[in-house]
Amino acid sequence: MTNKQPISQQDLLALANKMIQEHDNYIKGMEATSVEEKSGVMVFKGEYFLNDQGLPTEKTTQAFNMFKYLAHQLSKQYTLLNTVFSQ
Repeated sequence: MTNKQPISQQDLLALANKMIQEHDNYIKGMEATSVEEKSGVMVFKGEYFLNDQGLPTEKTTQAFNMFKYLAHQLSKQYTLLNTVFSQ
């Protein structure tokens, strides 16, 4: 079992957005705007680049894949501070 480092939502979002901007698949406007922890997995949300009808675009898939990448990378390292003592 690994020990996860507690981190605030604000600090985790700052780290995630830095990772997004440094990633090869970065798209202008791509940003994580919220994060929550569900069963030990970080769930990131942000701009999904939907069209005017609310349907996915090519950029939607890229955004989804980026948020999935963040979840895989950061969930194994961190736990949100507000969930450390929750039952």
